Amino acid sequence: MFKKYLPAALAAAAVATLTLAPAAPAAAVAEPTIEVVAGKTSVLKQSNSKFSCPTNEVLIGREHRGDENGDTTFHCGRIYIDGIQVTVLKLDFWGTRTDENDHDYHAPENRAIVGIRHDGDENGDTIYYSGSLFWQGKPVQVLAGYLEGWLRENNHASIGGAQQVMTGRKHQGDENGWTQYEYGWVSFRG
Repeated sequence: MFKKYLPAALAAAAVATLTLAPAAPAAAVAEPTIEVVAGKTSVLKQSNSKFSCPTNEVLIGREHRGDENGDTTFHCGRIYIDGIQVTVLKLDFWGTRTDENDHDYHAPENRAIVGIRHDGDENGDTIYYSGSLFWQGKPVQVLAGYLEGWLRENNHASIGGAQQVMTGRKHQGDENGWTQYEYGWVSFRG
């Protein structure tokens, strides 16, 4: 009779022990390391210009000197998560057309600006192109940006901070008017 109850008693004791033992702490998930590294820099005349960042790069800054015939410098950057470069998918073939001397452009959610085209003089159109970001096949987020303070268009330089990419630009007036940039933070939630 003792043999019959012993396995049941052992099983009950084992269940009681498991129930009372504290659970092992869950392994902490490490936050990914995100880096935005300077990439290609190009200088073009503003009037009738078309600029696009190289493959897998996005805009991280812009500067301009002079009037509509002056030089515009575009700063691109590469994004790395845990040392592996982010892929930029450029499907915005037609871009978003704006009136250069009065516009407020913001890239669609979770996208960064990858190119800018300007047709004509200071009264022409500016077209923005955006790209979606992916890391190892998973979407990368671009968190809500902030608008930088107003800068005089004819003599300024602006580059985003750490982990930031350009997501918008606002401009009022001609080449002597004011420009404001929007930068968003790169984030990856897995």
